[in-house]
Amino acid sequence: MATDFDIVLFGATGFTGGLVAEYLARRPDHGARWAIAGRSAAKLAAVGTALGVDVPALVVDGTDEAALRAMCGRTRVVISTVGPYQLHGSALIAACAATGTSYVDLCGEPAWMRRMIDAHHDEARRSGARIVFSCGFDSIPFDLGVLTVQEAAQARFGTPVPRVKARVRRMHGGFSGGTAASLKATLAAAARQPSLLGLLTDPFALCPGHAGPHQPTGLIPEYDTTLAAWVAPFIMAPINTKNVHRSNFLLGQPWGDLVYDEMVVTGLGDLGKTAAEALAKLNPFAGDKGPKPGEGPSKEERDAGHFDILFAGLMPDGTRIDAVVTGDTDPGYGCTSKMLAESALCLIHDVAGAGGIWTPGALMGAALRERLRAHAGMTFTAA
Repeated sequence: MATDFDIVLFGATGFTGGLVAEYLARRPDHGARWAIAGRSAAKLAAVGTALGVDVPALVVDGTDEAALRAMCGRTRVVISTVGPYQLHGSALIAACAATGTSYVDLCGEPAWMRRMIDAHHDEARRSGARIVFSCGFDSIPFDLGVLTVQEAAQARFGTPVPRVKARVRRMHGGFSGGTAASLKATLAAAARQPSLLGLLTDPFALCPGHAGPHQPTGLIPEYDTTLAAWVAPFIMAPINTKNVHRSNFLLGQPWGDLVYDEMVVTGLGDLGKTAAEALAKLNPFAGDKGPKPGEGPSKEERDAGHFDILFAGLMPDGTRIDAVVTGDTDPGYGCTSKMLAESALCLIHDVAGAGGIWTPGALMGAALRERLRAHAGMTFTAA
């Protein structure tokens, strides 16, 4: 079906949406016809002026179902940065599934994601819409990190590893205001509907009809004998682990009954233990501190950010194989905006999978990894 655009960026007037727009404007070799969309014509015009590009602008209200369908009918892929998605995203998913329009976002809201899977996965399969949640720091580095260590294990041992430990060794840079708002919206929804707590704590919540082996909770500081270091809970683990298990589920369980967890390395000895205990008690989203949705760090602060994540794959006899994923800018904004844009470009240029609600790793896998290596300042290595 002929369309006016390859990509429509919905939410371009927000902070992260603006970074995605800047990335697309500064990488003219991406080969995609793109437009921006949002509620305010004046704000959209300001985005184009600030970027110094003549980019088409579509005025679309996220609550107007007819307008959303019309927007979807004009493009191959929608990038959405309009969160919290449980508050602002359901109508757009319905429009994409109905029209066969592909979609990527930054969602880290598992209860809403499961609701969308139940409501629209089958329709997206029929229409051909490739809907991909969590195309930012949650959960691409983790999804593709597990893929990388499993590929290395298959090459070395002829079989996948049944146990993977993801350990965040270094991370400089904050979480986005949208991430904070999404977490608060999720907690508020759970308070109104306590039945959601079971879904939020289930590692296989995004795998309808599937129950895997017992998984580590990752909620208590511990001494990790694999790394000979203390580790602490990682706040993004509850969504990343669910996406990793959904990737395995969607691919037909090539990694078997995977046991997987994510924690933060705090160091050695008593200092590492003290740091792990302190981190376990810390809630970076508490109170009113931190960025609000639409706010974020300066370019200098984003450029100073980075992350380094180790994936230790363990065979039953203790044999170990590692993979490492790194990023060269702030994870919550700089790297996230690049990952989101490249995910949309990957759908356009590199993969032609069937419709449905996917994870980045299951649908785009190695093709997305190569894009991120080539364009987004990320590395993926195995040893």
